[in-house]
Amino acid sequence: MNGNREARAGFWRDNSLTLTFGIAFLVVLACQALTGHAEFNEQMTVDGLQPITFTDYLASSDFAVDVTENWQSEFLQFFLYIFGTVYLVQRGSPESKKVHEAGIESEREQRMGEHARPDSPRWAGTGDWRQTLYARSLGTVMGGLFLLSWAAQSIAGTAAYNDQRLRQLQDPVSWAGYVATPDFWSRTLQNWQSELLAVAAMVVLSIYLRQRGSPESKPVGAAHTTTGIEG
Repeated sequence: MNGNREARAGFWRDNSLTLTFGIAFLVVLACQALTGHAEFNEQMTVDGLQPITFTDYLASSDFAVDVTENWQSEFLQFFLYIFGTVYLVQRGSPESKKVHEAGIESEREQRMGEHARPDSPRWAGTGDWRQTLYARSLGTVMGGLFLLSWAAQSIAGTAAYNDQRLRQLQDPVSWAGYVATPDFWSRTLQNWQSELLAVAAMVVLSIYLRQRGSPESKPVGAAHTTTGIEG
């Protein structure tokens, strides 16, 4: 019995970062759905239309576009950051590699091919297309998730935009027509600029500021010019 409790406690401890943020994501998503439903029905009432149920709102294009427009910007942020930090550096930041290490690094440094260790992922030591694919898998998946969520945003946005036009007795537009509208690019760019600002702020502020115990910060006593060292 004690062993089971210890195993459960160990599981939560070992995965606490993922579990905490995963649960927080679900809570915030639920709150967004509740407030979005209230706002949507408020607008429907102003337009002289019948409010919809919460279930109908969850299945609506309005809720889908609000969710996916945030997702695509987050995945874009990580995609750009993952690939950008291969070659771009910032002296003094723990978010950057050391200045002299810019680039894809050698197979020895990356523990690839003949330099793979017994505990290395199997594809890291294959020396063929699997190694090439695996060596770029994180950025590739993030880029794919960005494209998928951006496509979902554009499709849901088209439906939501056309619903609004129909309520105003205007003709609907095609998907291509919507993608060319200011509404689509306003939704997109307002998220992109906030994500890029957040990354830039993290890179620069981590040069001079510290957070004891965090791997996103340098050790408290590290010099401001120290680069690529985490606490």
